Amino acid sequence: MARQKGKIGATVCAGLAMGCALPHTVCDDEVPWQAVAPSVWVWMPDHEGEIGAVIGGHVVPTTVVVDAGEALLIDPGPNHLHGERVKRSLQCRFGARVVGVVNTHAHAENVLGNSAFAHGQAQGRLRIGASDATRESMRARCPACLASLTSRVGDAAMRDTAIVLPDQTLVPGQRLRVGMRSLRVLRVEQGHTEGDLLLWDEANRVLWAGGLVYGERVPELAQGHVDAWIAALRRLQAMPLYAVIGATWSAASPDGSPPPAPGLTLGYLEALRAGVLQAMDAGRLPQEADVVPLPAYAHWAGYTERHGFNVLRAWRELEAVWMETSSVEQTGR
Repeated sequence: MARQKGKIGATVCAGLAMGCALPHTVCDDEVPWQAVAPSVWVWMPDHEGEIGAVIGGHVVPTTVVVDAGEALLIDPGPNHLHGERVKRSLQCRFGARVVGVVNTHAHAENVLGNSAFAHGQAQGRLRIGASDATRESMRARCPACLASLTSRVGDAAMRDTAIVLPDQTLVPGQRLRVGMRSLRVLRVEQGHTEGDLLLWDEANRVLWAGGLVYGERVPELAQGHVDAWIAALRRLQAMPLYAVIGATWSAASPDGSPPPAPGLTLGYLEALRAGVLQAMDAGRLPQEADVVPLPAYAHWAGYTERHGFNVLRAWRELEAVWMETSSVEQTGR
């Protein structure tokens, strides 16, 4: 395996298909990084489940791009302790320091790890980037989100966690550089939240999709719009994706099949949309129990907790669509 020296003395590997680490050092607090693509690493949750005292707040991937002793951290996690653990692991395993943090969207489990990087931000050693929509949503919602997450996982897990807002506005077309690598900022989508930021690694065909893509876990429509989310996922499926990282990590199959997670999420949202419109046609009411059952998804994590709420959100959004369609059909008769 060929090796070359990178700046600030870091060892950088060339020619390894799935990325490279420094010669392994035993760390006091080992993080189970997995290689996604060259220079791209992900720390996955132990379980695909809901935030709570058992699982904690780590329910979505933490990702890092490492090159030449530098690291770009994407969605730093749910609390100060998580962010500190990431920081130590990157130094220990990769000999890398964090030079930038990206918040793809304003959900507590993604952004409260900013707390561990507040000192570096204040000293000008790193910047925390996000879309304008994400920063304003964090400003409005993070106090309540911090309180809610603390009540669900406990004071010990959230110790020292503070709300740290992004100080860099990221816009479509911008490039984020780390070592010799770069990611391109794509459009900001308004399906899952007010503004999910997409990042694209052209060299490796890796897409960061914010919260638009879930695995076998029911999506959350709290700040979302079902039609905009469906449209965004259809655009993603037209991209030549090798891997996509959102609320899960999903990779293409060896036979060339695309990453499955975008299609799974799209399937749920399309079934939700169709089910709501069918219930309206039948004269049902949104508050009726199990008004839009989706048994094909009942085994997914979060179905009991979120599906009924998603029905109410989608119903409110689609009522105008249904009324307009009904009016056109009546006029045409």
